[in-house]
Amino acid sequence: MRNIRVENVTKSKNGNIILENVTLEIPSGEFFALLGPSGCGKTTFLRLIAGLEKADGGKIFLGNTDITDLPPNKRSINVVFQNYALFPHFSVFDNVAYSLTIQGMDKKIIHEKVTKLLATFHLENHIYKKPSELSGGQQQRVAIARAIINEPEVLLLDEPLAALDFKMREKLLIELIDLQDKLLTTFIYVTHDQFEALTVADHMAIMDHNGQIAQIGTPKEIYEFPDSKFVAQFVGNTNIFDGSLKIENNEEKFHIPDLGSFSIIPPHCSKTKTVMSIRPEKIYISKVPVENFSNVLKGIVHSIVYTGRSTLYEVVLKNQQRVQVFEQNEEHFPQENIDYDDEVYLSWQKENVVLLEG
Repeated sequence: MRNIRVENVTKSKNGNIILENVTLEIPSGEFFALLGPSGCGKTTFLRLIAGLEKADGGKIFLGNTDITDLPPNKRSINVVFQNYALFPHFSVFDNVAYSLTIQGMDKKIIHEKVTKLLATFHLENHIYKKPSELSGGQQQRVAIARAIINEPEVLLLDEPLAALDFKMREKLLIELIDLQDKLLTTFIYVTHDQFEALTVADHMAIMDHNGQIAQIGTPKEIYEFPDSKFVAQFVGNTNIFDGSLKIENNEEKFHIPDLGSFSIIPPHCSKTKTVMSIRPEKIYISKVPVENFSNVLKGIVHSIVYTGRSTLYEVVLKNQQRVQVFEQNEEHFPQENIDYDDEVYLSWQKENVVLLEG
């Protein structure tokens, strides 16, 4: 298996820059996610790797082989499209067998390979059905089976779960992880859904609106330690406070106008960092002060959203800024029943603060 390496790739359409000097290396056998807002160039990036579009500049390598100008059928790379692109008049078997059939492979070998793969995907009872007779989840499995039947080194997945409901997406995400572990094929998964990317990826890259890579790392690194305000706000929810670094009583603190100064872990880099980010789940909400927290703010509960697993509170501070607080619903009847318009205390530890460029 070989890695994918993209060097200074650029792409424009109709005079608009889609990708600008993108450089990225994806190790072989990795489940890699490419996450970004709609229109940031994710699908274009995938199509360049697949050979379905040509870059304006830069190079694409599979291992040490320059595949920049190779046709798609010479790349050992297959694609699963968002709409699955199944042949509607073919059976499940014929859809999956298609690439082997056009290669002229022996029919007995084709039958063995296809039936074995369909059993892996729990599709053995649907082998003679047409795509229209299958559920969305089953069609997605057929599309992936068709893409991996000829054992490509890289499988590209372009928002393959977008058409499915939430529960089906959760189920198939786990199946995709298990499949990739079994095949050890490099998966490159493109999505704008942060939940999907955080769930499946070994590593992930965040693309911004300018068609550039904003950050690369493990899901935990990117969520817990975003490099920029854009990444912090795009990957999950966060509360952003504008302010400045100040020395008070020989301790470096983050000062927010009208709210006061708050304890932080002193930054190791630029003093121009003027934004404080705190994830909603890192904040503890209570109706009475709680000891042993580094920082405390008071506010009034503006809204409450109950989602079953958790409750999301929106609290208005005295400077009119709104703060989101995420609380796991661990008890049927919590001791503190927080309601609309209650005055509450918001507490957090300094270790849970991330300082970012303003």
